[in-house]
Amino acid sequence: MAGPQCCSNPPTLDPNSGDGHVEKVGGLSAYVTGSSKTKLAIVLISDIYGYEAPKLRKLADKIAAAGFFVAVPDFFHGDPFIIEESATRPIPVWLKDHGTDKGLEEAKQVILDIKSQGFTAVGAAGFCWGGKVVADLAKTDFIHAGVLLHPAFVTVDDCKEFKKPLAILAAEVDQWAPPELIHQYENALSERTDKIDYFVKLFPGVAHGWTVRYADNEEAIRRANESHEDLLNWVTKYVK
Repeated sequence: MAGPQCCSNPPTLDPNSGDGHVEKVGGLSAYVTGSSKTKLAIVLISDIYGYEAPKLRKLADKIAAAGFFVAVPDFFHGDPFIIEESATRPIPVWLKDHGTDKGLEEAKQVILDIKSQGFTAVGAAGFCWGGKVVADLAKTDFIHAGVLLHPAFVTVDDCKEFKKPLAILAAEVDQWAPPELIHQYENALSERTDKIDYFVKLFPGVAHGWTVRYADNEEAIRRANESHEDLLNWVTKYVK
């Protein structure tokens, strides 16, 4: 299941990319961008390639331009998945050192630190690996709202436990969360008696990772931008 889709079009990591800078947040190195004068913050939780991915940082800058303070923590402590090492350290082996349960606990510390700095509303968006972390955060009061983008490891039972408004942006071609599973998520959310607001969108013609690992051509950029606008619309609505 941790197959070629996670390995397609991997980013060339660049610690100097983006308009922001790196500082410690919740004990982790984090790329931060946006004004500290706002009271609204978004935490972006990366896929397996980590917080130095330029297109992820570009998205963070875009969210910051909409009026948010954005933090992209290094949950992998300088050890992102390296495609060139996949023969000897494939994704299942790498995951043994980087479980989403550990990511959840560290995300809580990041959010506590952000709130201690005076931010009154915090949202989170997660990509692939990070989608599971955000799903688990959405079961708590740590965030005001969450967005899952081509998530991995998220179960139908998770959807029964969400306490916060949740958007799910999914790919038509996705081994981790195929359309039939996305429909099960949506059904589980719609059948809840304790209603939370949710938004589920299946993007046709795109594959897992399209929001931050898109090719540099007009159509791929257009489709990625559409998902970015949906993300922004969701957090603007609920993180306030």
